Amino acid sequence: MRQAWRVADVRAAEKALMATLPPGTLMQRAAAGLARRCALLLRESGGVYGATVLLLVGSGDNGGDTLYAGATLAARGAAVKAVLLRPDRVHLAGLAALRRAGGVTVTELPGRVDLAVDGIVGIGASGGLRPEAVALVKRLAELRARDGARPPVVAVDVPSGVAVDTGDVPGEAVHADVTVTFGCLKPAHVVGPAAALAGHVDLVDIGLGATLHPHPAVRVADAADIAGWWPRPTAASDKYSRGVVGVATGSATYPGAAVLSVSGALAGPTGMVRYAGSADRDVLHRHPSVVAAGRVSEAGRVQAWVCGSGLGTDDAARTELRSVLATSLPVLLDADALTLLVDGQHAADLRRDAPLVLTPHDGEFARLAGERPGADRIAAACRLASWTNAVVLLKGDRTIVATPAGEAWANPTGSSVLATAGSGDVLAGLLGSLLAAGLPAERAAIMAAYVHGLAGRRAAQNGPVTSADVAAALRPVLAELL
Repeated sequence: MRQAWRVADVRAAEKALMATLPPGTLMQRAAAGLARRCALLLRESGGVYGATVLLLVGSGDNGGDTLYAGATLAARGAAVKAVLLRPDRVHLAGLAALRRAGGVTVTELPGRVDLAVDGIVGIGASGGLRPEAVALVKRLAELRARDGARPPVVAVDVPSGVAVDTGDVPGEAVHADVTVTFGCLKPAHVVGPAAALAGHVDLVDIGLGATLHPHPAVRVADAADIAGWWPRPTAASDKYSRGVVGVATGSATYPGAAVLSVSGALAGPTGMVRYAGSADRDVLHRHPSVVAAGRVSEAGRVQAWVCGSGLGTDDAARTELRSVLATSLPVLLDADALTLLVDGQHAADLRRDAPLVLTPHDGEFARLAGERPGADRIAAACRLASWTNAVVLLKGDRTIVATPAGEAWANPTGSSVLATAGSGDVLAGLLGSLLAAGLPAERAAIMAAYVHGLAGRRAAQNGPVTSADVAAALRPVLAELL
């Protein structure tokens, strides 16, 4: 599991740690880690000695980290050239160290560069880049486009131009191959469009662990977490003890939604799927193991309900939604069920005591919350979770799972291939299966998003992806993961 902290918490932790250390210790630790990573990259293309290293240097500590790292590389024989964006505000001690080691300052990008280091702005920046920085970033991008993505770019702490606390990219920003960050991850490394600009994130330990706030802004599960949380049958298990999930999805108009959500549920850990809806013939044709009924009230005993995908928004759909919400069971609401909630008739039902999971995309989120998530998707998801007393799975390239208590998780396996009709139906079924198996709602949501993302990536290996391809990829993905 990885964790990321917002800037204010990082600054507070740094301040507490610096009070116990000689001046400059944290910067030297950061610069040493940065120089080491740069040297490893240069080793892949011939080594440090004789390589040309370009430093893009802003003001403040981020520029200081960059200059000290450049000094280390220059001392090892690299030709280090620094472009100073604000010569009047440069880190003077770092610049002196670079010059003593043989590094020089330049005003233009060299014609040949083996490695570029982005030290324009760090975690203290706000808003977009200044015009002079934008121009420099564009020149670097042009150089890379001309030379086939060379030189590789290393960002210092975060790629310049990203919004550190939200992962938003408000304007021009550096596209890094590697980001060397210090002390802890920041939200921009794991959420929003900024995450894609960070490349491989290398975390350098500078000793912040003991002084960091105990509650990070966002957490990220890894494969070991998912495998460790996944429920497994024992010798004493039967189809009922493994859990029975009820699926109230689809309709005569949208039978595919029922088939896809049931496919997702069958790939999960539960022992039985009960389907309730008018697409029962289509479901049974594709999945003869399913027990089908026409309505929720006739479905029989289940441990959790999935409701909404392709259900429609007519009176019959409203009745099914009311029946599901009236139970004392965990419930997942998706698609049409979310649309039905917006009319206000079910507002009181959202404050139910039993676990509730809402799975909106941005448009559905806007209907529920009155506005789109905006730049800070973590905060937006947490607000909706608090208001509805539900776990909110806010779909997107970096899906966010938020709890009513304010805890947030970012999914690292998302892919644009999942932006296809019916993909969310598969996700809903899988998540419902995990709820029926007894998983807490937030953990079920985290696990389902992770596995669903892996399935999308696997399906994409064979070409264009449909939601049926994603559903088919769930089982082999789980076989490898578990």
